[in-house]
Amino acid sequence: MIPVAEPRLAEEDLARALDCLKTGWISSAGKYIEEFERSWAAYCRMQHGVAVSNGTVALDIAIRLLDLAPGDEVILPSFTIISCGQAITMNGGVPVLVDSEPQYWQMDVSQLESRITPKTRAIMVVHIYGHPADMDPIIHLCRRHNLTLIEDAAEVHGALYKGRPCGSFADITTFSFYANKLITTGEGGMLLFRDESLAQRARSLRNLCFQPKRRFLHDELGNNYRLTNLQAALGVGQVSRIEEIVKRKREIAHCYNELLADLPGVQLHNEAAWARHVYWVYGILLEPRFGEDCSALTNELSKRGIETRPFFLGMHEQPVFQRMGLFQGERYPVAHNMARRGFYIPSGLTISDEQIRSVAGGVRAVLEKL
Repeated sequence: MIPVAEPRLAEEDLARALDCLKTGWISSAGKYIEEFERSWAAYCRMQHGVAVSNGTVALDIAIRLLDLAPGDEVILPSFTIISCGQAITMNGGVPVLVDSEPQYWQMDVSQLESRITPKTRAIMVVHIYGHPADMDPIIHLCRRHNLTLIEDAAEVHGALYKGRPCGSFADITTFSFYANKLITTGEGGMLLFRDESLAQRARSLRNLCFQPKRRFLHDELGNNYRLTNLQAALGVGQVSRIEEIVKRKREIAHCYNELLADLPGVQLHNEAAWARHVYWVYGILLEPRFGEDCSALTNELSKRGIETRPFFLGMHEQPVFQRMGLFQGERYPVAHNMARRGFYIPSGLTISDEQIRSVAGGVRAVLEKL
């Protein structure tokens, strides 16, 4: 079976991890945590990094920092992972959705202004599948309406929007370093800030809100969301190799593009002229001629030893949110279509050129059969 994604660790990553084991600095203190925070924030042109245990809790802290009142709203795309909507509802807010645009699969910025109300507190941008969202109009809206801008950059390590790194545009940025990300610590995440006071509060929230002067005196309730030094050690070296990693991901995607470009009835993930796409995953979207969903194709690929993953199911279709009374009667046709006809194929950093050709050949053969 050719897997969708596998992490790739270098000898230097393993050497740093071994250093943690030898010195005993394996928990949530140690030099690699601060080095990881500092180097990743610097790469993303942000001033402060706060490492946490995963990307989901990074989103939770980001929304917690808004201090939402009951009924306060946060706008986000329907087409994203549930962590984004969950962070809002679990902190007492109301998620308000927009659809995606069909060319680059990012949130449809033309719908944003119509969704802003007096209760809107923030816009959460989610860069999808390695390609940046169109940031300029979003930034303009946030400034005009005095809204906090949150960037969920979990899928765009190293991506650029008009030459500037994704993760550098927002008041609060979140990253994930899960095993299938371009930079990985196994599990892990980080928040980035320009504002030092927000960063300090985020550090407190990740560490049970212990007080510096009297540890067991608490003014606020936090969580144990700490990243370990052992995990950070894995991430440090990868930050220094991010351009090499991005180069390989783009090589993989361009190879697939050449092999699959002339296939009728499929849409590959386009790259905008203003973007550097890092192809976190290599996505394929089928046209309606192949049926209501892509399961027939992905089942055939599985029989050929080719692993696939389906696209996200939109927030508006999630039963857990519908039981909360959210998104009743709302329709997001682009997100609806992508959820049913979209899938991604193996593109992890360990994939060989020979495997790429084998996967592309399998996709072509199955499509022709169907």
